[in-house]
Amino acid sequence: MPSVSRRTLLRVGGAAIAVSGLTGFAPAALAAAVVSADLVVYGATSGGLVAAIQARRMGRTALVLEPSTHLGGLTTGGLGQTDSGTAASIKGIAGEFYRRIHGKYAGTPVTPTSPARFTFEPHVARTVFDEMLAEAGVPVYLGVRLASVTKSGNRLVEVAGDNGQAYRGAMFVDASYEGDLMHRAGVAWTVGRESNATYGETINGVQLRSGHQFNFAVSPYAVAGNPSSGLLPGISATPVAPAGTGDNLIQAYNYRMCLTQAASRIPFPKPAGYDPIRYELLLRYVQAGWNGPFFTTHGVGNGKTDSNNNGAFSTDFIGANYAYPTASYAARDSIAAEHRAYQQGLMWFLANDPRLPASIRTATAAWGLAADEFTTTGGWPPQLYVREARRMVSAHVMTERNCRGQEAVPDPVGLASYTMDSHNCQRVVVNGVVKNEGDVQIGVPGPYGISYRSIVPVESQCANLLVPVCLAASHIAYGSIRMEPVFMILGQSAATAAILALSASSSVQQVAYANLRARLLADGQLLQWPPPPAAGEVIVDSHDASVTRAGTWVSSTSIGGYWGRDYEHDGNTAKGVNRLRFRPTLPSAGTYTVYLRWTADPNRASNVPIDIVHAGGLTTRTVDQRGSGGQWVPVGAYSFAAGTGGSLLVRTENTNGYVVADAARWVLTP
Repeated sequence: MPSVSRRTLLRVGGAAIAVSGLTGFAPAALAAAVVSADLVVYGATSGGLVAAIQARRMGRTALVLEPSTHLGGLTTGGLGQTDSGTAASIKGIAGEFYRRIHGKYAGTPVTPTSPARFTFEPHVARTVFDEMLAEAGVPVYLGVRLASVTKSGNRLVEVAGDNGQAYRGAMFVDASYEGDLMHRAGVAWTVGRESNATYGETINGVQLRSGHQFNFAVSPYAVAGNPSSGLLPGISATPVAPAGTGDNLIQAYNYRMCLTQAASRIPFPKPAGYDPIRYELLLRYVQAGWNGPFFTTHGVGNGKTDSNNNGAFSTDFIGANYAYPTASYAARDSIAAEHRAYQQGLMWFLANDPRLPASIRTATAAWGLAADEFTTTGGWPPQLYVREARRMVSAHVMTERNCRGQEAVPDPVGLASYTMDSHNCQRVVVNGVVKNEGDVQIGVPGPYGISYRSIVPVESQCANLLVPVCLAASHIAYGSIRMEPVFMILGQSAATAAILALSASSSVQQVAYANLRARLLADGQLLQWPPPPAAGEVIVDSHDASVTRAGTWVSSTSIGGYWGRDYEHDGNTAKGVNRLRFRPTLPSAGTYTVYLRWTADPNRASNVPIDIVHAGGLTTRTVDQRGSGGQWVPVGAYSFAAGTGGSLLVRTENTNGYVVADAARWVLTP
C-alpha cells in the first residue's frame, strides 16, 4: 500500500471519521447511508485496528466502528507498561507495532529485525497507530454506537449505528472490550467467574489470597469495631463463599494514569461531589501502619509513568463495575464517570487530606497528570480499563489447563504468556476485619497456543463473525490472555481467517486450519513455543541431557518469561557450590553470539558470574538478573569449533541474591 503521511478528520452524520490513505472507498461512499466493506470491525481497540490493517494488507476493504471518541483502547489510553509476558513470543503486526515504538524513541528506521520497545507514552502509541492506519488505508468511524444488527439466517448482514448510517459487511470482527456485537448477533456468552468444578480448574471462582491484601487489621464498620453501625462504602455484607465457588462478580476496573513530576504537571483535581467517606477505609489502613505504596509509578519515557493499582486500597474501584458488561451505553458512561470520580478523589485525598501524614501528602503531590497527554480530557485518560466483561462460549473454551501447558490446543492462532492475573473482585468481612477477595497472580510455564475455535462462535449462532477480544475463555484463563499484545495477535489472526473464508465462500468455522496456519506463518505470526530453531541457532534448556550441574538447583515457575517448562535457581544457598553448565552441540565452526536467559525479580543476584568456554579460551562475564528477565540477553560473540567443546557455566560464588539458570542460546554469525 502507498504510504500516506497525513491523517484527516471529517464529520459525517455526527460521527467523527478518521480517513487515512487509500481506503478502497470513494470519499462519498464513506458518508453514504449504507457503507459496505469486506470486513466490518466493531471496536477501535488495539486488536480491532490490527484486524482492519491485516484485511487491507490482504487486499480487501475494511472499516472500523468505535462507540467512543477514543482510538486505540488501552494501548493509547495509558497502559504504556505493556504486559508482555514472554516478549519474544510477540510477532506479526503486534511485533511490528512495538518495533515502530522503538523506532520513534531511537529515531531509527524500522526493519523486521529492529528491536521492540514495550514501554511508551500514550501519544507515541497513538502516533504509531495513526501511521499504520494511514499506510493501510483504514477508515475509522468514532462515536458510532450500535443501534441494531441485521442477520440473514446465521450470518450478519449489517449493523446500524446511532448516527443513522448502516455498515454492511461480508465478514465481521467484534474487537470491543465488552462484546456488544457478539451479543447482538445472538452468540452465547458468559459473565463472571466459573466455579473450579466447571472446567476442572484450581484457581477460578472465589479466591481469598494475599495479593493486594490488607496487611493490617482494619475495621470494616462505619463506627470502627461496631457491627451494628453498618459497613463502610464498597464492602459487601454477603459472607464470603468457599474457595472455588463461581459467581457473577467482575475483577475491578481503573484508569491507567500517565503521571509526571515535571513542573508543568496538572495537580490532581478534586472531583465534583467529593466525599471523604469513600476513603475512610484507606485512612484507617494508614493509621494502622500502612505507608504505601498507593499506586505504581512505572516509567514509560520522558519522565512519565503508567500508574496502576498497587496495594489493598488503590486505584481499582473494587465492586463498582458489576453492571458494566451488560449495561447500556448511557449506563456505562455513568459507571465510567463514577470510576473517574473515585480515582480522582483518591489521588486528591492522598495529596491533600490533613489527616494523612505529611510524608504521604507530599510524596503524592509531587506527582501530577502529564499536561501533554490526553489534552482533550485535562490529562485524564479517556479509556476505562475494562479488564473483563462478556466472554464468548464456543466450541473450545480456553482454561487453566491450557495456560499451564497441561493441554495443548491443535489449532493455535497466536500465543499468550502472561501470568494468570485477576484483580480483586470484592471487599468482604472476615472475622470482623476487611479483606479483599479475587486477586490471583499465578505464573504460566511459558507461551501457550490459543485455539482458533475460541475466537469463532458456534456456526449455528453466527457464521461470519470472529471475536478476538471477548474470546471463549474461563475467567482465570482470560486473566492471562487479556493483554494488549495478545489482542493484536488475535486481531490479525481473526482478520486473516475472515478473508480466507470470504475468498472460499465459506463460514469462518469451515476455514481449513492448515491454510490458515500457513498464511499466519507467512505473515510473521508465531504459533508454537519454543519456536523452531533458526538456521545456525542452538538452544540449550536447563533440563537438556547435555547440561551438567553441581549442588542443588530448585525448579520453579513462580515468575513468568522462562524457556521450556520451568527455570531453576540456587535457593540463594550453597554459594560457590551450586553451578550449572550449558553445553551445546554446534553444527559448524564459526563465530556465535551467545545469549543467556533468566527470569528477573528484585530478589535475584545482580552479580552472577558466567564463564564462556570457546575456541579462544575462557571469558568471564557478570550479568544482573534483577532486570532483563524473560528475554535472550547477549553476553558476547566468540569463535567456536563444531561439536560439544564450547559451554556456558553459571556460577554462584559471592552472589548477592538468587541465581537463576534457565536456558542458553548460540546463534551463528552469517
